[in-house]
Amino acid sequence: MLKNKIIKSKVHNYYWTDDINCATTTIKILSEVFKIKINQQVIDSALGMHGAGEYGAQCGLVEGALMFLGIFGKFNNISNDTIIKSCKLFAKEYEEKFTSLQCSILRPEGFKEDNPAHICEPLTCNALEFTIKFISNIQINKNV
Repeated sequence: MLKNKIIKSKVHNYYWTDDINCATTTIKILSEVFKIKINQQVIDSALGMHGAGEYGAQCGLVEGALMFLGIFGKFNNISNDTIIKSCKLFAKEYEEKFTSLQCSILRPEGFKEDNPAHICEPLTCNALEFTIKFISNIQINKNV
């Protein structure tokens, strides 16, 4: 599993060098951690998944994780029913830990014209640590 320092470095690189959003960053890092190759179409599909294109809807950190849960589940021959239950449990536990699934609530300062770039970098690192632990549990148990 990736250490906190490595996650921070990868998130920073994806945000500041590659200038990609939180959902794409989540999918890419999770694919690296769990060694699952991601098709470019999946990456393309996450282009506007950062609060629904900055609308402030569901957080891209959640969306990317949910997408990856489906990919991870199918890759590991986990049943559709278990994948769906895992997504529901993930959403519940994420909301309990971070207080919401909504980007407009989770994002520091919300959405303003003068927000600094990549304002969610610390949240992204914390969310990825949480998500990696969650998925690792599924990998061990293969059941929810």
